[in-house]
Amino acid sequence: MLTDADLNLTPTQLDETASEPLYRQIYTLLKTQIESGKLGTNVRLPAEQELTQMLGVSRITVKRALNELAMSGLVHRRRGRGTVVTFDAAAPTVKGSFENLIDGLKQMGLKTDVNLLDCSMIAPSQDLAEALEMRKNMLVQRIVRLRKLEGEPFSYLTTHIPEDIANAYDDRELVSQSLIALLEKAGHKPTAAEQTITATAAEPAVAAMLGVATGAPLLRIHRIMRNAAHRPVQDITAHYRADRFEYHMNLNRNSTEDWTDDT
Repeated sequence: MLTDADLNLTPTQLDETASEPLYRQIYTLLKTQIESGKLGTNVRLPAEQELTQMLGVSRITVKRALNELAMSGLVHRRRGRGTVVTFDAAAPTVKGSFENLIDGLKQMGLKTDVNLLDCSMIAPSQDLAEALEMRKNMLVQRIVRLRKLEGEPFSYLTTHIPEDIANAYDDRELVSQSLIALLEKAGHKPTAAEQTITATAAEPAVAAMLGVATGAPLLRIHRIMRNAAHRPVQDITAHYRADRFEYHMNLNRNSTEDWTDDT
């Protein structure tokens, strides 16, 4: 059931002399209230015209701020229904860490639910075959999964595993066990990983699965796992909702030469 937001916004909350555009200031005001839980799930924000009168700005400014909220996955906008908060402040955030990468991934698999969207054997592209250091004519198992935490989607994962390794476990186990555990079962326990973290915009198919707007910011992690023999055993590309996942790392300075003044 929808409820209307109880907002008390005034022009004094905006600074026309600031370098930050007005639409971004409005975005931040509303984002803070949404993420704090003050504006809960299924709360309908005031109409554009009403916000325009509250804040003393143009309708175009308000419209852009609301569109930014939608792009961030915090609200959903629909003609005839208005702008409705979709972010659930009570839903937990998944945390990853460079310090305990393997253990953290294994624990993540145990604490989250997974929907298996696709599992098939395919011929790898040239880039994928090179990344997994595969011999000619070898196939890979392509696994597409959606992970949820307490019913809320937070990651969309596409994984490729060499056929000989994938044959060591049952496809049905992909729903009940983490891939880390299945790789261990196959005798290929991951002991090292190389990964790249970037920001990306959600493509339509991924956005639909993660419950965000097309073009919303996502965290993209590409990772290649290797076993003790240094053989690549898994190539995975994961897209994470920026409001449901964060990556943490500690940095230690060991000498005066390992950091520069520019960051």
